This record gives sequence, C-alpha cells and structure tokens, in this order.
Amino acid sequence: MTEMKITDRLFTIRYKVDEESHLIIKDQEVCRKCETKECNHFCPADVYEWNGDITTVAFENCIECGTCRIGCPEYNIKWVYPKGGYGITYKYG
Repeated sequence: MTEMKITDRLFTIRYKVDEESHLIIKDQEVCRKCETKECNHFCPADVYEWNGDITTVAFENCIECGTCRIGCPEYNIKWVYPKGGYGITYKYG
C-alpha cells in the first residue's frame, strides 16, 4: 500500500464555503514585524501567504485542523469554527 501525500488527501475533502471568513488576522502590524512568518509554513492547506506587506488568508481552503490557533508565536490569528452548515466534509472516512 502506498502512502498518500497531503495534496492527495486534500482532494478527499468537500468544502461548503461561507462568504465570511472564520479566520481573522487580529493585527497586520504584528505580521509585518514577524521575522519568521511561520503561518506561511505550518498550515497544511496553505491558507496563509505573506503578500508583500500583509498576510492574506485563503479561508476557503481551511481544513479546520486548528494548527493556526497555536502555530502563530504571537497568537495573532483568531480561529473559530465556521457557521453551521459550512466548512468541510470528508468524502472518505
């Protein structure tokens, strides 16, 4: 049996995206001062990206793992569950 890559596993998820983000950068100035930009690396779904002078959030890709709640060294990301009926559904298992 071959091991699935994370990109393959992401294709097994069905999304129902809300219009409103459930992931919020509390203060972009904190991101500007951050030297490591860790949020760009710890999210398995590549939700966060440093885009010149702000951190962008592609919340529609979120797999609701909660890593960003604890991964940001400044706790600058507010993470809440998506509203009822929105978010992810696993297709297999």
